[in-house]
Amino acid sequence: MAGYTPMMEQYLSVKAQATDALLFFRLGDFYEMFFEDAITASRELEITLTGRGAGQEERIPMCGVPHHAAEGYIAKLIDKGYKVAVCEQVEDPASTKGVVRREIVRIVTPGTVMDSKMLGDASNNFIVGASQLNGRFGIAACDLTTGELYVTSFAESRDTITNILNVYRPSEAVGDEKAINAIIAEINLTTRSLVTTVREAADLSKLAEQFPDESWSVHEIVRQKAVASLISYLDETQKRSLAHLRSVKAYDSESYMSLDAFTRRNLELTETVRDRSRKGSLLSLLDRTRTAMGARLLKRWIDQPLLNREEAERRLDAVEALNQDWIKRKELRDELGEVYDLERLAGRIAYGTANGRDLNALKNSLKRIPSIQMLCQSFDSAPLAILADRMDACMDIADSIERAIADEPPVSLKDGGIIRPGYDAKLDELREASQNGKQWIAELERQEREATGIKSLKIGFNKVFGYYLEVTRANLTNLPEGRYERKQTLANAERYVTPELKEKEALILEAEDRMFDLEYERFVALRNEIAEQMARLQRLAESVAALDVLQAFAEASAERRYCRPQWTDGDGYDLTIAEGRHPVVESVNENGVFISNDTSLTASEGSILLITGPNMAGKSTYMRQVAMICMMAQIGCFVPARRAVLPFVDRIFTRIGAADDLVGGQSTFMVEMKDIQVMTEQATARSLIIIDELGRGTSTDEGMAIAQSVIEYVHDHIGCKALVSTHFHELAHLESSLSGLRNGCMAVKEGADGVTFLRKLVPGAADSSYGIYCAQLAGLPETIVSRAYTLLNDNGAFQIGNNNLFAVKETAAAYSQSVTTAAPTDVIQLSMFAEPAQPAKPSRPTSSDKLLDKLRKLDVMRMTPMQALEWLNDARNQLTESGDNL
Repeated sequence: MAGYTPMMEQYLSVKAQATDALLFFRLGDFYEMFFEDAITASRELEITLTGRGAGQEERIPMCGVPHHAAEGYIAKLIDKGYKVAVCEQVEDPASTKGVVRREIVRIVTPGTVMDSKMLGDASNNFIVGASQLNGRFGIAACDLTTGELYVTSFAESRDTITNILNVYRPSEAVGDEKAINAIIAEINLTTRSLVTTVREAADLSKLAEQFPDESWSVHEIVRQKAVASLISYLDETQKRSLAHLRSVKAYDSESYMSLDAFTRRNLELTETVRDRSRKGSLLSLLDRTRTAMGARLLKRWIDQPLLNREEAERRLDAVEALNQDWIKRKELRDELGEVYDLERLAGRIAYGTANGRDLNALKNSLKRIPSIQMLCQSFDSAPLAILADRMDACMDIADSIERAIADEPPVSLKDGGIIRPGYDAKLDELREASQNGKQWIAELERQEREATGIKSLKIGFNKVFGYYLEVTRANLTNLPEGRYERKQTLANAERYVTPELKEKEALILEAEDRMFDLEYERFVALRNEIAEQMARLQRLAESVAALDVLQAFAEASAERRYCRPQWTDGDGYDLTIAEGRHPVVESVNENGVFISNDTSLTASEGSILLITGPNMAGKSTYMRQVAMICMMAQIGCFVPARRAVLPFVDRIFTRIGAADDLVGGQSTFMVEMKDIQVMTEQATARSLIIIDELGRGTSTDEGMAIAQSVIEYVHDHIGCKALVSTHFHELAHLESSLSGLRNGCMAVKEGADGVTFLRKLVPGAADSSYGIYCAQLAGLPETIVSRAYTLLNDNGAFQIGNNNLFAVKETAAAYSQSVTTAAPTDVIQLSMFAEPAQPAKPSRPTSSDKLLDKLRKLDVMRMTPMQALEWLNDARNQLTESGDNL
């Protein structure tokens, strides 16, 4: 560092401690960045890049941001995946000779952001620690803003790692090299930014100090290593007490239903497929929470459906009690609406960043707890009564804040006005001295006006010159000689001081300085006292959050007319749903009408339902709704149905929609086959499988062969519940060879005006998909539609493959008019060889032809008398309009 100025040498020594972060180096009122950091920051923040001399011949790159606006700039950098090291002055410049000592006071990373404005109230921000040992994998997840810390371990598995990470969606991960590489390999980097840090083996000795009340099992060293990696990293980056991290919530991954990324996406549990928006997801529909901590807990419950029937029943019992009394539920919602984010308030208190307004928000929240407890106990519900008993109102904390903190404290902690009068005797003395001094100043102003006769004379104050007497230039001649000492000259006035004013100024300013310092000391002492009660506050926050989610379930269930699910008795695994509905589709349906459907997957009627039918008829919606009803029941919520008797499902597998993996170099069909492979490998007899359009993406004969093979494997080897949709109508014959399979199709009504999709599931198999009709509805040119109908009906059907395995026949309500093109006749091309006769162009089908074709396909045995009359009436009208005769 030879040749650099002392300040720049200090900068370089500090930068060496944070080589992987952008260093915000405090110089006066600015945070400055130099060298490569300056170039990067100016580009990412779009601020001007300048330069300065640093003792070398060349100017070095430099840029800076005002210290009061630094948080916004830091947020932008963190959002782009950078780390920011904040370096502050740790000495008073007024009492220091030479360069003021500076130190890094905190390193802000994507996983350690504490500013709730950057995160959103309803979102967690998790950082995970990972470890790997003897074939087992440990993951610890921490939200530093709320103090939540979870840890689990499992036999190392790529799918399990991915599923656990999908629950927490961490923004940062730390761990040893093997563990980090395993995480990176399973994270979809195209949709999620993840900052990772490789560390040395963690020191387990720190765990006893950080978690004195935890008892660690010697058999779960891998969990301890994961937590230790995380805590060690947080210690190094935050450089302050982590008092709010005092308990670890350990759980087994087998305690919750494991949902893979495709299932989460296809069912749109927390975000939509189209634009990854929260709106339109199940989370958005059920979120009737009144607190930020309740909203976060709701998402976690949806991400982790229960596999414990007793716990699910307790939640349902509470929801039922809340659902039955809307008046008390309304009162409870009103009370919860006045509770602030206890988790993050507690986190800021323990972290040392809470101000007076935060403490008042905590006090006001705690005052609501007794009313909430009384309301819970008024319900005839054991789970709600238990929740109320668990709530510690912490009234001693509320009383301490009430006695100490002013009703409207300032945001800043060092500007005074935080502590309430009467709380501290010494502070009151200083305050009185300051107040008396200001009264003396006012009296002096009155006396000087009388003595000089200058009515416009006034006494003012600023931080640079202190107190002064200001006299306009027109009145300067009225001032007495000798006693007034000029202090500052203005354009139209002069400012003076007198010996009396200087003496009183010293006393007033000394009292104010001591008062502000003492106020800050008293506030910090109170904040530290509350921080010692962190465990109580966190337990209270957990209970309030759980109550908030339960009332949200009850509110949504009452509004949408959901029913309480029942469970299949004993070891049975039958699934029966009467008038089931898709919760989200029903809620956004514009006309307000949703066609409900029954589902029966039982040992006697069949555990596999093979669904055929037209495009756009509702097959995908029907299958999704069955999965969502099962999942909603296992998070403890009522379900959209008239009645539901359900088994406890251990896994839900979905293969819905076409999607390729361009980054992984896999086609849509390959992705589908990979999903099927996961299903066949991990599904058990207690799983639920949903496959939409099985076998698409390859040739028709191969696709149908694969589809039949998959169905047979699920039937013969897995034996679980399954819903399979397909356009291969020929697979309907499996009903006769597989005892556990039944056919179902989406009903369609054909009339003179076109095709109506009834969106009702009926027994039997469909023989048409109405693909060309849907293409016509989509607005394809008539030329394409007409040509498609011509090709489809030429010779009755397409012949597929050399063995003519089957024929595909699709029909629609009406044919489009064919488009004719005049062929040129003025050019004759002679041929050397005899040409085969050209087949006659198909003539335009008449209305009679179309009607006869519909009649051939009519399933008379499944029509009601009214449907038959309607069909005959439509046929007669069609013939009358066209003038054709049969």
